[in-house]
Amino acid sequence: MSTTPRVALVTGAGSGIGRACALALHRAGYHVVLAGRRLDALNETIAAAPEGRERLLAVPTDVGDPASVKALFAKTKEAFGRLDVLFNNAGMGAPAIPMEDLSYEQWKAVVDVNLTGPSCARRKPSA
Repeated sequence: MSTTPRVALVTGAGSGIGRACALALHRAGYHVVLAGRRLDALNETIAAAPEGRERLLAVPTDVGDPASVKALFAKTKEAFGRLDVLFNNAGMGAPAIPMEDLSYEQWKAVVDVNLTGPSCARRKPSA
């Protein structure tokens, strides 16, 4: 049996399902990289862990920005040397308004997070 720690990365780890899954992986013994837009929310996730907080790493990340995703993978590799599990959880919705009232910026923000983000994250990061 290997003693190499398993490493997981969870996007949207600052709240909701992302937080719950990150903490569940942590309880299962994983080192967990917490990715999300708000450092304060990621730190709240770390504070919710009863022990082993040194196995949690908060990395503020905008998954809709390829450079931010690249930096996330670089920090993961630097801190833990590997990645075993990627849980692309980050997502957002548009406001509940008629489609014709939705601005281009609102539309692009949703597409960048929900479609572009997972696409960037699933590509093998260059070393």
